[in-house]
This record gives sequence, structure tokens and C-alpha cells, in this order.
Amino acid sequence: MNKQVNYNAPHWDVFCAVVDNYGDIGVTWRLAKQLHAEYGITINLWVDDLKSFSHILPTLEPFASIQCFYGVNIYQWNQPLDINFIPGELLIEAFACELPSQVIKIIETQHQAYKQSNGHAIAPPKWINLEYLSAEDWVNGCHGLPSMQPSGIKKHFYFPGFTQESGGLICESSLFDERDQWQSDVSNKMALFSQLNLKGIESSDTVISVFSYESTALTQLCKHWTKGTFDQTSDVITPIHALIPKGKSLSSLASFLDIPIDSINSGQSFTVDHLTIHVLPMTDQTQFDRLLWSCDLNIVRGEDSFLRAQWAAKPFIWHIYPQEDDYHLVKLQAFVNIYIQKLDDDIATNWSKTNFAFNQQDADVVKHWQKLISAQLPLLQHAKQWAIDAKTGADLASRLVQFVKTS
Repeated sequence: MNKQVNYNAPHWDVFCAVVDNYGDIGVTWRLAKQLHAEYGITINLWVDDLKSFSHILPTLEPFASIQCFYGVNIYQWNQPLDINFIPGELLIEAFACELPSQVIKIIETQHQAYKQSNGHAIAPPKWINLEYLSAEDWVNGCHGLPSMQPSGIKKHFYFPGFTQESGGLICESSLFDERDQWQSDVSNKMALFSQLNLKGIESSDTVISVFSYESTALTQLCKHWTKGTFDQTSDVITPIHALIPKGKSLSSLASFLDIPIDSINSGQSFTVDHLTIHVLPMTDQTQFDRLLWSCDLNIVRGEDSFLRAQWAAKPFIWHIYPQEDDYHLVKLQAFVNIYIQKLDDDIATNWSKTNFAFNQQDADVVKHWQKLISAQLPLLQHAKQWAIDAKTGADLASRLVQFVKTS
């Protein structure tokens, strides 16, 4: 889907520094694609690490200075930039990534020229710092606040969130319809499993996707999963399949598998009693969404995968990125507080305890998991309604477009 780039056209600029967990680029790449596809906005996406980016966009050329996919212009963000920077209408600094000094100098010069011309020269771009997603109460009060820079330019803080007062959540307009159509036919998930070379999965088996950080809690769960899923009414044990990519999740299982992780390749599988661990290849975002749609439960991490698990309308566990002084647990609690509001008390308690046990690598994670999995049907019903409620009528892209018009 590559094509020639015209970087002189009216556009928005998005700068993103890739971190090793792909969350930052995952979020900005989804947003860039949606802004172009649904609003016709030309997006110039500046990325400092195309090699890492290519893990979620396999057709990306890691050493190309300029390329275009899905209508989004992708630039290698070198220091200094390889080409002259031409500001567009909006400048998005994703997750406080610190803009190149030459970019700041250009927009400052443009700002001074605009002031001196009494508004007759070209206006500098509006400048937004796109922040991380959080369910904390303070987000509503901070969203949209301006920060006056020494040059006199205003930079606004844009906070995604779960309320009408926040910046909203990334959600493509057609996503729910596509998900529902996919989940309405079991042959879709079976075809996907076949495409991913996942062998031995029956449609009635329990399938769990795992995309977490390192966790001894995962090791404990895998040991428990070897017993399979026992149905007391039919006295039948159903096999469990854990779908895990190479990386941090799989590294947690070195002792469980009793094999050097470096010797494991994508496509391999390991069976211990009633559990089969399938080693997944890295996928693009479309296929990752479909994988989440196809599993019975998803264990996810970070921000992008965390939100896509919610849109999958399936039960999930969130492994949040660890922070100093356990501040990540404050963020987890803030989300738990809003997610469990419409759950029955016992189920809400079990869901909360399972999430905290996984994040704190608590030895009781298996005990909480057993109680949680016994409420699979009400959890599934809740997950479907939550996705509808969480979108709250307007997604991040549409709110961002409106914010630019009115700020």
C-alpha cells in the first residue's frame, strides 16, 4: 500500500518515540490511520524506530526515510530530521516524546512572524501533547488545559479517558460491526487459528490469549491450566490453549516449560496434560484484534492492547506497566472502580482480586482465577455492554477533530 508522498500538502504532524513494548506506536498508528480513513486528514507520522514499528506493520521498510501505508505518510525521525520540516495545521507530541529542537525553532519563528503581521502571515500549528490513557478522576480537570511555552505558543494537554469530559477512546467507527460479524460465525476464529498454524484446537476448547509482561502469576496460572476446564454438569474436562507470542510473557514460563526460551520459535507448541501453549508470531493490528475477538479470555498489557481487549467484548485481565512506588496500582484501581460498577458484587470482587493478584504476582492468583472463571457467562455479558458504554457516544479521533476546530 506504499505510494509517493507529497509532504507539502495540508496535513497534521504526529511525533512518536517507540518504546520496547510497542504501546506508544500502537496507539499513534491506530489514531493516524483512523484520522485519515474517516476524516480525510493527511497525517505525517514521524517515528524514531522503524525497525520496532515493523513488528506491528510487517510491510514497513525499516530503513526508508519516507513511505506511505493506509494513506499515512511515515517518516524516519532522525536527529536531525532528514528533510525540511513544514508545519501543518496540528502538531501532536505523543506521550511527551520531546519534539526535535529544529521543529520547535521552526514553529517559534512562524509564531513570531504571525504576531508581527497581525495575523496576516501563516499561523503556527496548534500543538497538542497526547497523554496516556487513564481512568483517574483528575483526568477530566486536566484535559484540554493549555501550557504557555516561553515563546508564547500554547501547548494543550490532551487526555484520553472514559468520560464525556475527557478526550475519549480510540475506536474506529466500523469496529463494533466488524467484531460482531466476526464473532457471529465460529468458522472465522477457526480459520484464523489455522492461518496462524495453531493446530489441535477444537471450537469447544477454551482459548486464552496472553500478551503480558513478565509475571510469576502467569506461571502459576499455567500450572493450574494443565488441569483443563472441568464442567461439573457433564463431568468433562475441556482442553485449554494459551496463545503466547515470543517475548515477555513467554520468558515467564522458562521454568514451567523447562526449555531455554531462546531456543523456542514461533509456530511451536508445547502440551502439558490438558494445556497446550502455542507460540504466536507477531501480527499486525487487524489480525491482533481478530485474535482477541476469537478467544474466550484475553490477558493484555499496556494501553493499546488493554483498550482493544475491551472492544473485543470478552472477559480480560489487565497487566498494567509497573511504575515506581506502585503507582500503577493506583491506575489499576481507578479503572477497576469504573469497570465493576454494573457487575454483581461477588463477580466484581473476584474480577478485581484476580487483576490485582496478577499484577502483584500474588500466590492467590489461582484461587481468584477459579472463582472468576466460574462466572464466565455474566462476565461475557458485562464485557459486551461495557464496550458500548465505554465509547460514550464519541471516540478520540472525532473529539480531537472537534477540539482542533474549537481551541
